[in-house]
Amino acid sequence: MLIAFITIRFLDILDILLVAFLLYQIYNLIRGTTAINIFIGIFTLYLLWLVVKALNMHLLSSILGQVIGVGVIALIIVFQQEIRRFLLIISTRYITKRGFSFEKFFSFGEKKESNVKIDSIVNACSNMSAFKMGALIAISKRSDLLSFIRTGDIINADTSSRLLESIFFKNSPLHDGAVIIKKDRIAAARCILPATERMDLPPQFGMRHRAALGIAEKTDAVVIIVSEETGAISFAKHENIEQNIGPNRLRQILQTEFSAD
Repeated sequence: MLIAFITIRFLDILDILLVAFLLYQIYNLIRGTTAINIFIGIFTLYLLWLVVKALNMHLLSSILGQVIGVGVIALIIVFQQEIRRFLLIISTRYITKRGFSFEKFFSFGEKKESNVKIDSIVNACSNMSAFKMGALIAISKRSDLLSFIRTGDIINADTSSRLLESIFFKNSPLHDGAVIIKKDRIAAARCILPATERMDLPPQFGMRHRAALGIAEKTDAVVIIVSEETGAISFAKHENIEQNIGPNRLRQILQTEFSAD
């Protein structure tokens, strides 16, 4: 009697690790959102199809197979935002973060200094925090945020602390909405940002915090929030948000994000 041993190749191990990595990234993208329930339902249906297929129940297996085949298109429609975020994570975290970008490729080794006026932003946020002036500032990196800039009023002015404080002054017609900064320029004010769909956020988070997470999840922009109720400064990037940071910590974060390559 011959005993057949299972042979495991290196590619088999690599295959398992890649699938586990993809499932983990998908879970991180949809956890805390309504999409998690849809994903569980689809995954359950897929497991049922595998069981039915293994039991040779041909009619039910054929029906479920057709549903799953057509469901690929439905998945793209239902999870279009999550797919976009997933592709953005691959680009910003695992490619450009490692030092590759087309801008660098065609720059022939020239170093480009960051033009973001960190001191002006930090001073404005510090003053607005002291006087409890609510603020929402999105600073672009590689994403140009053009679609969000078009929702607001174009300013295209040099970044200065006095201008930022004037925009977010409670009686200013521009204070409602977000300011978008591109390099050393305030591109637009009163911009409309998409709110996050996450359901696991603290109850004290208002629309500013939800909008900050929404734009941070969908792009590589970094976002600063000043609470109108408490004056606390928060910082959002990707799906993470750091609360109650002081001006020194904010300056340190911005220097890290926009340091010269």
